[in-house]
Amino acid sequence: MGTNYYLEKLYQDMRLRSYSEHTQDVYGRAVRKFLNFSRKPVEKLNEQDVRAYTLHLMESSLSKCSINTYQAAIRFFFGVTLNRAMNYLQMPRLKEDKDLPEILSREEIAQLLDHCENPKHKAIFALAYGSGLRVSEICALRVQDIDSKQMRIFVRNSKRNKDRYTILSQQCLEFLRDYWRSFRPRHPEGLLFPGWRNLTSITEKAVNDALKKWLGVVGISRRVSIHSLRHAFATHLLEDGTDIFTIKELLGHSSISSTTVYLHLANVGANLVSPADRLCSNER
Repeated sequence: MGTNYYLEKLYQDMRLRSYSEHTQDVYGRAVRKFLNFSRKPVEKLNEQDVRAYTLHLMESSLSKCSINTYQAAIRFFFGVTLNRAMNYLQMPRLKEDKDLPEILSREEIAQLLDHCENPKHKAIFALAYGSGLRVSEICALRVQDIDSKQMRIFVRNSKRNKDRYTILSQQCLEFLRDYWRSFRPRHPEGLLFPGWRNLTSITEKAVNDALKKWLGVVGISRRVSIHSLRHAFATHLLEDGTDIFTIKELLGHSSISSTTVYLHLANVGANLVSPADRLCSNER
């Protein structure tokens, strides 16, 4: 059986497990690239092929996080699609660097929104920062997901196929209305941000390219992505006194440990007084 047969079975296996379209796309591309690199019949692939491909990826410009995603896709392919036992000790995950995420300041975000002259891009940026949405969630938004009466947004089939609600800011609602008046999107399934000829949703690359363009207009040269606006949403909420468990729910994190990273980013100690200063004060 040829490669196409196994790739089709891979997509069937993912659909049977209700994997999101985004995950299906990422895993499908990763496995296809692995098969093209190996140039062997699928039946003869083994751990050594995975090791060789991982070393090849490590020599490229891919991050450790991306390489681990490739590995996860290949593990799924072997374990589920091929139903083959593998010695995973021979295919270790890379230890990822624990660098803090890059965020934009409040002033930088205000400048970005002020200078952005494209209503569609402005609405997208406002959703990322004002509601803490992932870029994949923004691309998948539908018109009916925006609840202007309750001032909230319904996020469907998010990461790990979980639904949730997050907040809708008044400013973002105004940007969305400006976008609607300007573009009048007409997607048959109600996508809020349709892409080329209203046939599909806008792509994540298009969103990040738009952000890069408008950051250049503002004069911000730091390497940030649309996800940096989501990080800023969480960090600024924490600085403003929102408890971390509420932020966890708004972001759709499955574990509080994913949310605690913002404790390192937020300037929550700005108004704190050191006990040493209080001690000196009492001595006087």
